[in-house]
Amino acid sequence: MARRCSRTAVAVAALALVVTGCGETSSGGSGEKGEKGMAIAFDIGGQGDQSFNDAAYAGLEKARAEFGYKGTAVEPKDGESDADKVQRLKQLAKQGYDPVVGIGFIYANATKEAAEAYPDTTFGIVDDSTVKADNVAPLVFNEEQGSYLAGVAAAKASKSKTVGFVGGVDVPLIHKFEAGFAQGVKDTDPKVKVVTQYLTETAEEGGFSSPDKGKAAAEAQIEKGADVIYQAAGLSGQGVVEAAAKAKKWAIGVDSDQYKQKALASYKDYILTSATKDVGGAVYALAKSVEDGKPLSGEQRFSLKEGGVGVTDSNPKFGEIPGLKDAVEKAKKDIVDGKVKVATTP
Repeated sequence: MARRCSRTAVAVAALALVVTGCGETSSGGSGEKGEKGMAIAFDIGGQGDQSFNDAAYAGLEKARAEFGYKGTAVEPKDGESDADKVQRLKQLAKQGYDPVVGIGFIYANATKEAAEAYPDTTFGIVDDSTVKADNVAPLVFNEEQGSYLAGVAAAKASKSKTVGFVGGVDVPLIHKFEAGFAQGVKDTDPKVKVVTQYLTETAEEGGFSSPDKGKAAAEAQIEKGADVIYQAAGLSGQGVVEAAAKAKKWAIGVDSDQYKQKALASYKDYILTSATKDVGGAVYALAKSVEDGKPLSGEQRFSLKEGGVGVTDSNPKFGEIPGLKDAVEKAKKDIVDGKVKVATTP
């Protein structure tokens, strides 16, 4: 393929990923179709959230290393509009990046418009399945299934019989996390109470990007007796983890294995587990499909059965709490076998 012949030159010319703080890529002009490889546009919170965005970036990094192309990642701007997102995706496609991936449901409208304008470019969007086009691959997950396992773990670990859930923004996607978690708790121990709090009504209010809000919510739940708190709040979740650790309570991470995140290293002893979803794997899979000349199209769903979601056992304490690991393994088998149906709404 002609695009493969150009890889070496592109790789030599682009030794490092460059991202600008204003929300635009640092490279200008236009490029020959396919030379530059994948581009991702970060969700609110951006790179360094130790969660959702960083998981996506890991997929980009894997693609760059394997395919030897440039690739790029672009940060969102504060207070940006849909028009800003449209312009970002269109500009990336115009510059020759392929595929172009919007990280998060906030890119739904932008992906639809950009895909119409650039029908020969493959677009991906994570966490949204509403965009229907031949050149769009929605990358979606059964978050409720991983969250169910987190609920099982929380119920087994709780001594106070009260656990907490902190959601970043009160939207259907995060409702899936809450629903699965609450069901996992109740199915494991009906006597355990779940205390729930959402940080904001809209993403623009900072629900996914405000560690201080997460910290305050966790502290309030701890005051109510919660000794295990599960957060699905992006960057805000770092505040939840901090509050739980300082109170010597358990935190449950989300999206990435937060026990292994450097920014949370001082709190890792109190990160019991993380409910993960393989955003990086999904992003990489889309990049590989384009590289192979067979771009993915239509909804691509990643469930517990395929390893698209799950929970981690990196913290040694996960295996030391009586009955916890066995309960999680049984729940996993029951979900995969269809014996347990996990709700997607609270």
